Amino acid sequence: MKEHLLVAAGFGGQGVMLLGQVIATAGMFDGKYTTWLPSYGPEMRGGTANCTVVINDEPIGSPITESPNELIVMNIPSLIKFEKQIQPGGVMIINTSVVDRESTRKDIEIVKIDAGAVAERLGNMKVANMVVLGAYIAKTGSVTLEGVRKAFEKKLTGEKATLIELNIQAVKAGMEAVEQ
Repeated sequence: MKEHLLVAAGFGGQGVMLLGQVIATAGMFDGKYTTWLPSYGPEMRGGTANCTVVINDEPIGSPITESPNELIVMNIPSLIKFEKQIQPGGVMIINTSVVDRESTRKDIEIVKIDAGAVAERLGNMKVANMVVLGAYIAKTGSVTLEGVRKAFEKKLTGEKATLIELNIQAVKAGMEAVEQ
């Protein structure tokens, strides 16, 4: 397995941190070494937020990467900030329901998903982040759907446990959107 060096970025409130936590936790359930490192802009909700997730079969030397090989972009400022950093040959997932401009990169694979439209079809706009998660795992194979389910069961407890099935539906819808 190649090392997955992911940066996921967007506005505070778009669920970027939960997305990263779910990927890292799913990686652990899949028997891999993982790290998750959050980074918040000064404004918090509405400001920029990003996290770095590293997944590997080998022990991880550092949770930080200057040049990710995978990038999830949930808003335009994140596209502008991070697209230059992604390694040639890398993969960038773009949420086109918010990002209405093209990447300038020609040496990476770009996957576009209208996460807002898919989430709207599912009846809850708050799961757009999980639609993007589905697109990401369909493209990279970094974690399994079973690992993601276990991660939801660990992260969404108490009253939030009722949201597990909706989130799984959103992940599956994102996977299907990429596979078509």
